[in-house]
Amino acid sequence: MMSNIEREDTGSKGRYFFKGAGGDLAEMTFSKAGASQIIIDHTEVPDAFRGQGVGLKLVERAVTDARAEGKTIIPLCPFAAAQFRKHPEWADVLKR
Repeated sequence: MMSNIEREDTGSKGRYFFKGAGGDLAEMTFSKAGASQIIIDHTEVPDAFRGQGVGLKLVERAVTDARAEGKTIIPLCPFAAAQFRKHPEWADVLKR
């Protein structure tokens, strides 16, 4: 599913999203804080995707991209923050 998650970058903001076959859209939005940090500010997963790990995959993609780009993540979104607590292996990209 990671390959089905897309990223849009609009300068100071962006989003990761997954569009289902039925047109349902899950997304996680972020803002940039300088050149080396992103702030995950919102995650929304429609009921059609609940229980399928789509929200987790959105956060995982952001973690993968942050590692590749040498960035850190500030997870302000409660869902993203909870995922960072569950995944200590992401500590290398977590802004403390």
